[in-house]
Amino acid sequence: MAFEPPRRLIRALGETAPDGDSWLAKLPEAAERAVAVRGLTVERVQVPGGRSSLVVLVRGAEGAPAVLKLAPPRARPESERAALAHWGGLGAVQVREGADEEGVLLLERLHPDVSVRSLPEAKALLEAAGTLRRLWVEPPASHSFETVAQRTGRQAAAMRAGAAADAEVAPLVDAALAAREELLAEPPEERLLHGTFRQSKVLAGDRMPWLAVGPDPVVGESAFDLARLVRDRVEDLIAQPSGASTTRRRIKRLAESLEVDQERLRGWTLFRAVESGVRARRVGREQDAELLLEFAGWL
Repeated sequence: MAFEPPRRLIRALGETAPDGDSWLAKLPEAAERAVAVRGLTVERVQVPGGRSSLVVLVRGAEGAPAVLKLAPPRARPESERAALAHWGGLGAVQVREGADEEGVLLLERLHPDVSVRSLPEAKALLEAAGTLRRLWVEPPASHSFETVAQRTGRQAAAMRAGAAADAEVAPLVDAALAAREELLAEPPEERLLHGTFRQSKVLAGDRMPWLAVGPDPVVGESAFDLARLVRDRVEDLIAQPSGASTTRRRIKRLAESLEVDQERLRGWTLFRAVESGVRARRVGREQDAELLLEFAGWL
């Protein structure tokens, strides 16, 4: 079959691809090779799929359902593989094979069209938070995962450049960077984190009701991971007259339910929202940028 990348993937990778990158152009050929080598039967390409990888629903030689995932090096697929292996299926999708081909993962099949986001908001937050708690484990002793300090350091440099080019966002960037410095001064713990956790990253499964997918793992404090969940359904929050107070209550509820310091959660939520907003503006997603920066202003 023809492995045509979904439009969502093309658009997202187009925003981040370095000059001369040819991964997307070579993707159909790479997918055909990955399927043939493993003797897989293809059902369909998952659409709209993810923003950083091609997801193909397949069956193995004995008919068992699985997912074939292909991702470019900048999406750090080997780091994802290592994190999934470390979690061993507890709270996250399982890897079906070892690291036999860089950038290609064969995974347990979940229900790709049923995420926690399909639940009512209060129930979705509860189930997502419960799934996230299972992932917060000690990292491997000699891990090579990026740390929160390293990742946010790269992001901070891009944020400063964005503020220099756009005076409107400068006060928010200053506040976010000040929060980061304070938070990194005394990190309370080191846990293996999902890194990009949100409701749409939690899918229905057979082995467990809900399992996380698509990590971009990082090592650091739990509040950093939980911060991305705080702003889930940000468009709905912005549309509410009580959006700011709803956000404050959400921070309090999530912090208490997962035993995370409320002020640290607020600080990382501010940093991550501003970082995402500045990045969205940089690549021309102005509507997303406005939502995220308005949300950050409440914090």
